[in-house]
Amino acid sequence: MEANIYDLKVPLNPRDFINEDRVVEIIEAGGFPADEFPEQAITSTCRLRVPRLACPVKLRSLQKALAMVHGVKRALLILEIEEVKVLYDPNLTTETLILTAIDDCGFEANLISAADEAYKVHIKLNRATFGDMAAIKSSLEQAAGVNCVEMEAIGRRMVTVSYDPDRTGPRSILEFLERYGASLYVPPKRRDVEQLQEACAYRNLFLLSCLFSVPVVGFAMVLPMLPPYGDWLNFRVCRMLTVGMVLKWIFCTPVQFLAGRRFYVGSYRALQRKSANMDVLVAVGTNAAYFYSVYIVLKASTSNSFKGKDFFETSSMLISFILLGKYLEVMAKGKSSDALAKLAHLAPDTACLMTFDDHGNLLSEVEIDTQLIQRNDIIKIVPGAKVPVDGIVISGESNVNESTITGEARSICKSTGDKVIGGTVNENGCLYIKTTHVGSDTTLSRIVQLVESAQLSRAPAQKLADQISKFFVPVVVVAASVTWLGWLICGEVGLYPKHWIPKGMDEFELALQFAISVLVIACPCALGLATPTAIMVASGKGASLGVLIKGASALQNAYKVKTVVFDKTGTLTVGRPQVVSVVLFSTVPMQELCDAAIAIESNSKHPIAKSVVEHANKMRRKFGARSECRKRIQNFEVFPGGGVGGRIDRKTVLVGNRRLMRAHSVPVSPQVDRYAIENERLAQTCVLVAINGKIAGGFGVIDAPKPGTKAVISFLRSIGISTILVTGDNWATAFAVARGVGINEVFAEMDPIGKANKIKSFKSTGNIVAMVGDGVNDSHALAAADVGIAIGAGTNIAIEAADIVLMRSNLEDVVTAIDLSRQTVYRIWLNYIWALGYNIIGMPIAAGILYPFFGIRLPPWLAGACMAASSLSVVCSSLLLKCYRRPLNFQSA
Repeated sequence: MEANIYDLKVPLNPRDFINEDRVVEIIEAGGFPADEFPEQAITSTCRLRVPRLACPVKLRSLQKALAMVHGVKRALLILEIEEVKVLYDPNLTTETLILTAIDDCGFEANLISAADEAYKVHIKLNRATFGDMAAIKSSLEQAAGVNCVEMEAIGRRMVTVSYDPDRTGPRSILEFLERYGASLYVPPKRRDVEQLQEACAYRNLFLLSCLFSVPVVGFAMVLPMLPPYGDWLNFRVCRMLTVGMVLKWIFCTPVQFLAGRRFYVGSYRALQRKSANMDVLVAVGTNAAYFYSVYIVLKASTSNSFKGKDFFETSSMLISFILLGKYLEVMAKGKSSDALAKLAHLAPDTACLMTFDDHGNLLSEVEIDTQLIQRNDIIKIVPGAKVPVDGIVISGESNVNESTITGEARSICKSTGDKVIGGTVNENGCLYIKTTHVGSDTTLSRIVQLVESAQLSRAPAQKLADQISKFFVPVVVVAASVTWLGWLICGEVGLYPKHWIPKGMDEFELALQFAISVLVIACPCALGLATPTAIMVASGKGASLGVLIKGASALQNAYKVKTVVFDKTGTLTVGRPQVVSVVLFSTVPMQELCDAAIAIESNSKHPIAKSVVEHANKMRRKFGARSECRKRIQNFEVFPGGGVGGRIDRKTVLVGNRRLMRAHSVPVSPQVDRYAIENERLAQTCVLVAINGKIAGGFGVIDAPKPGTKAVISFLRSIGISTILVTGDNWATAFAVARGVGINEVFAEMDPIGKANKIKSFKSTGNIVAMVGDGVNDSHALAAADVGIAIGAGTNIAIEAADIVLMRSNLEDVVTAIDLSRQTVYRIWLNYIWALGYNIIGMPIAAGILYPFFGIRLPPWLAGACMAASSLSVVCSSLLLKCYRRPLNFQSA
C-alpha cells in the first residue's frame, strides 16, 4: 500500500524572529567571518486529524492556513490516515490557536495529541451528576498544581486534567474527587484502536464476501459438474437467460458493491489526488468482469440464440481473495510492532507506597496502582519485584537486572544514590527509592515514544516506491489494454487455433480474462509495504537490544557510514576518572588548594571535575578538616575545552589545563611542564589549579578505556570504517588513549564548536560521518554529523541531539547499530526485488505468455490470490528481522 505524505514547509510569518541566515549575512556584511550556530530553538509537536482532505486545492488551502499562524514552522501531512503533524514554537502559539486557524478556513480539525500529553490524567466520575460537572471543573481549576481542566462529552462524566508534576499528581487529584467516585480512565491508544478496527473491518468484509461468493462458485463451478443435481441451473427463465445466470448475478452484486465498496472509495480518493493505487486496479478489474457479465445476462434475456459465458464468479472470488489477503496483511503488520507492545507492558501494575512522618517514622505501607505514583514518592521494591518508575535509591542495596531496558544481561549492583529505571527487575535485596520521573516522563515511556515515532517515520528508501507508483498503475492499465487487444485481434484474425479457447468462451472473453488477470496481479501493494514494515520491525528489535533509533532516516543512513568519530571521556573511556596524584607547586597549603578546587569544580558537571572534588574532599579529611568546604564563589565561568574559573574570597581561581593557563597569562614553570608531560605520557589528564595568577598545584587524573573498546575499533576497521578521535583533552593524553585502543587519527584540544566544524570538514569529503559522544560539549558535533550516536548514560542534551541512543552505554552497540542498519537496508532492497520481481515475472504469465506453449493460464481469481500472497510474503520477509542477532564474528572478537 503506497503512502502519501506531504511535507508542508510553512513560510515563517514576517513578524517572526530574525533567522540565523540573516544574522550571518549582517555580520559578514560588516567584514567579520561568521558561521551558522547549530539551532537550539524550542519546538513542540502536536498531531491533528483533518478529515476529507484529498485534493491538491485543499492541500494548498491548508498550507496557507498554517502559514498565517504566528510560530508554526512546519507541517507534515499523511493523507492515508488524514493526519497532520505540526511543529511550532510554544512561546509564540498554542494548539488552540492552530485549531482555530484551521477551523476558520473551513476545515474540521481534531487534536489527536498535544505537546503537554506527558502530564495529563483521564478520570471517570462514577457518582457525579450532570449538575455537578460545572462545580467540579471550577474547584479543580482552583486546586494547587492543576493547569487545565477539560470536560468530555455530555453524559460520559469524563474529566481530563493537565497538572504540574512538581506540585501535584494523579493520586492527589483522585483524592480531591473521591466523593464523586473518581477512578482512573486510560483511553486506548489511537494507533491500536485503528489497527484493531482495520483488522475487524477486513475480517467482516471477507466473511460477508464469502457468504455470497461461496454460492456463486457453487453455481458456476461445482454443481454443473454434478449431474443431475446441477441440471436445474440450465432451466431458461427468459429466452437464453438461465436460472444459474440469475442466481449468480443476485449473489455477486452484494460482493461487488458492499464488500467491494472500499475499493470504489479508495479509487475515488486516489483519482481526486490525480494518482492511482491498488484500489484503482482492483476496481477496474472487478468492474470489467462484473459489468461484462451483466451485459451477458441482458443479452441472453433478449436473444433466442445468444450463447455467452458470464464472469460473476471471477469478480466475487477476486474480491474475496483480496480482502483475505488484506486481513492477513494487517494481522502480520500487527506482529511487526510486538516489540513495542512488550516494552509498554514491562512496568508492573502495582507498587508499594511508603509514607513517613517528619521524623522518618513509617506511617503506612499501601499497594497502589503504578499510574498513581507521583514525583518524590517513596516506593519499596522487594526482591523479585519490578521497578515501577525511574528513581534514586535512598536506602538498601541489591542487584538489579536491566536487560529488559538496556539489553545488558549482567546484573548491576545498586546502592544509596544510584539511579534505577522503571521496568527493570530487583533480584535479591530490598530497595527504597525516591521517584524522579513518572508517567510519560519515565525512561520506559520515552523509549516507547521514540520507537513509535521511528516506526511511523518515513525512510528515504520509501521515495523509490513513491516514484515507481506514480507511473506503475498507468503502465499496468496500458499493459492490460494491450493484452486484451492483442489476444482479441489474434483470435479474430485466426492467429491461434480455436481449440486454445476454453469450452464455453469466445475470443473476446478469453482476451478479457487475460486483461483482468494482468490488472489484478500487478497491484503495487507489496511495493508500498517493502520499507515501512522493515522499519517497524527493526526499530522494535533495536529497542529490545538497547539501541534506540529515533527515525527511519537514521536507520537507513547508518548503513552508509564510512567514518566514525569518537569523543574520549565517557565514550572511549569509562567516564569515571580517578585522581592518582596531587602535587603542590607553591607555598599554598594543601587544604587551601583542595578548598579552591572543590569550590570551583563543584559547579561543573564534567566527569573529571567530579573526580577532583571527590579526591579533594578525601585530602581535606586526611589533613584534619572536620567540616565541609562551603566557599562562596562569584563570577563562575566555563572555558570550553580549557576548564573553569571564578572568584573565591576575593581570589581569582582557575582550574583546567595548560592551555587555559596560557590563555590567561598564568606562567607555567618547567616543573609544572614536566609534571604535565609525565601525566600525558601515561594517558593521564593534568588538572592545574591557579590562585591569583600563580599555579598552586595539580591533580593527575586517569580515565581507563572501556573494556572491549579495542575490539570495537578493530571490528569497524575490518568492515571498512575508519575511526577518528576528537577530544578537548591535550594532545599527549589523546594520543596515548588512541594508541591504546587502535585509533590512528587524532584531533585534540578541540572546543565544542571546533568539534562540530571538524565533523563538517569530514563530511565535505563526501563521507557519511557518525559521531559518538556523551557530554554537553558533544551535542553540537552530534547534531552536525550525518548520524549522531549518544551514549545512554550521557547527558540529556547529548541524547536529544543524537539520532541513535545506546542505552547500555557500551561501545559494542555502535557496531550493533551499524550492522542492524545494514541488515535492515538489505531487507528493504530484498523486499523491493521480491515485489518488483514478482510483478516482472507475474505480469507476462497473467498476460498469457506461457499459454501457447504449456497451456498455463492464470484465471483472475487465482491472480488475486497471488497478489495477496505477494504482499503477505513481503511482510513476512520483514518479520525475519526479529531473528536478528549481534554480529557473531564481533561477539567472538
